[in-house]
Amino acid sequence: MADRILVTGGSGYIGSHTCKSLAARGWTPVVLDDLGRGHRDAVRWGPLHVGDIADTALLERILHEHDIRSMVHFAAYAYVGESMQEPEKYFLNNVAKSMSMLSTARAWGVRHVVFSSTCATYGAPDEVPIRETQPQRPVNPYGESKVAVERTLHWLGATRGLGWMALRYFNAAGADPDGEIGENHDPEPHLVPRVIQAALGQLPHVDIFGTDYPTRDGTAVRDYIHVTDLADAHVRALEHLMRGGESMAINLGTGSGHTVREVVTAVERRAGLTVPVREAPRRAGDPPVLVADPSLARRVLEWTPRHSSLDEIVDTAWRWQASRARRSAAEPVPAVETNGARAGVQP
Repeated sequence: MADRILVTGGSGYIGSHTCKSLAARGWTPVVLDDLGRGHRDAVRWGPLHVGDIADTALLERILHEHDIRSMVHFAAYAYVGESMQEPEKYFLNNVAKSMSMLSTARAWGVRHVVFSSTCATYGAPDEVPIRETQPQRPVNPYGESKVAVERTLHWLGATRGLGWMALRYFNAAGADPDGEIGENHDPEPHLVPRVIQAALGQLPHVDIFGTDYPTRDGTAVRDYIHVTDLADAHVRALEHLMRGGESMAINLGTGSGHTVREVVTAVERRAGLTVPVREAPRRAGDPPVLVADPSLARRVLEWTPRHSSLDEIVDTAWRWQASRARRSAAEPVPAVETNGARAGVQP
């Protein structure tokens, strides 16, 4: 069963797309997920084990049963605002549980780990585009938790021979071009789906935080990368390690950015609708521009984004969100009992 790859957090947004990409390359993704923020129906390309990554007995059973030697680690909380409100929750889940999991995995013979990291590890960058050599000075507990795991991987590599890659991606967006999976958060924190939801009338408006930045239209610029391109990069990183490639951290981005207003305009163009917007003050800690220098990924992984034009990102996200809205509208409204319980629904 050497073709089996453990994917922690594989029922989530980027994890599920990576599972599909792994399967397309001949691997069998074995998902370990507590389903706290993921979705069971997004696990379609291999077995699902429901549980906590820090459950040592469960993890040992999975590693043994599937003869796991390589893994991709997505399982983490990933909301910046929430991390500021509940830092303990983020360090327990993202750091302590990852430490436990990595210790168990290494003891059971796991040789390669691809880690889902983030550009939030840089904080406010000194230069744009951002290179991997820039200092990591996170400005929130979420980014700090990712730095902690990156450092752990570095030292496990230096002292235990573990092969690892930390993929620091910028703004993940879009949906599977085949429409099988997509972005499904509750609440939804990300700009592209929120703009689409406002266009569909599911939100009263979309907020634009800051209109006085030193950018071409006064709104913040971000580097949007299609989730399918991100998934492809994870598979390439895993195969790089399996070939004996060097461990390192790599940025995943396009090298160009779009303003918030440009995203709104792209959705309006695709939908043929006007998106209601509300201008609001800047949020603390939001840099004017965050754009990657992707040259290292291009050189080491031979990776170039193929789906990350803003129009393709918006088109795939629009089709996914619109299909979900149609399915939701077609579902029958459940009967309601007099005590407020939904009739016929099992707890």
